[in-house]
Amino acid sequence: MSEPVLRTHGLTRRFGALVATDGVSLAIERGARHALIGPNGAGKTTLVNLLTGVLAPSGGRIELLGDDVTGLAAHQRARRGLVRTFQINQLFPTFTPLQSLALAVSARLGVAGRWWKRLGADRRVAQRCDELLAQFRLGDVAARKVRELPYGKQRLLEIAMALACEPRVLLLDEPVAGVPGAERREILEAVAALPGDVSVLLIEHDMDVVFGFARRMTVLVSGGVFAEGTPDEIARDPRVKAVYLGSGTHG
Repeated sequence: MSEPVLRTHGLTRRFGALVATDGVSLAIERGARHALIGPNGAGKTTLVNLLTGVLAPSGGRIELLGDDVTGLAAHQRARRGLVRTFQINQLFPTFTPLQSLALAVSARLGVAGRWWKRLGADRRVAQRCDELLAQFRLGDVAARKVRELPYGKQRLLEIAMALACEPRVLLLDEPVAGVPGAERREILEAVAALPGDVSVLLIEHDMDVVFGFARRMTVLVSGGVFAEGTPDEIARDPRVKAVYLGSGTHG
């Protein structure tokens, strides 16, 4: 088994008397397709905020690529390869997809201060933007304002921008939340086609999405790890069925 790219040791977060994250130890392997699930109030969002540096833990530590990053800010973790998408997209509504991707790619290449001038001149930026527009099926809307795009396309753009940052670990926070059924397939296909060397942690309520994606799953309940295993093991675990999945099974 390879060394995990992202690991937590006894990660804890308290809000007064409330323990929102309770001693979570988690390991995300290189190239993982790992899902984080749990009932409402299980602490999934708090855990993701701890992983990405939005919140500071009350105890425990976080390692990224073997280095302790517990004290690093969110942007410092992102530069080291830990990148996140959000439940509600964080896009620039007046930008086009091409401009949005040019900004993300330029920032990664260290030329963000002049991205608007160099999009046509810097072949690296232009080429990577073209690749991402094609990969995420955004070529036909590349010149439209983001605010004019269907919500599914906006979600695709957000994932494309995250991938432009060349993540080692990508946290996908409910990528199909709020997306109409007709637009979901493109997102699911894009997620399925993410590079194999990018470790993906998926947070999602839709169990069909989870069981179609994950090779390993962690179930959170009351802020702590309740169960972990393969999708088949989780689907067959009577304790998980009782607290979360209900009487139906997947797979």
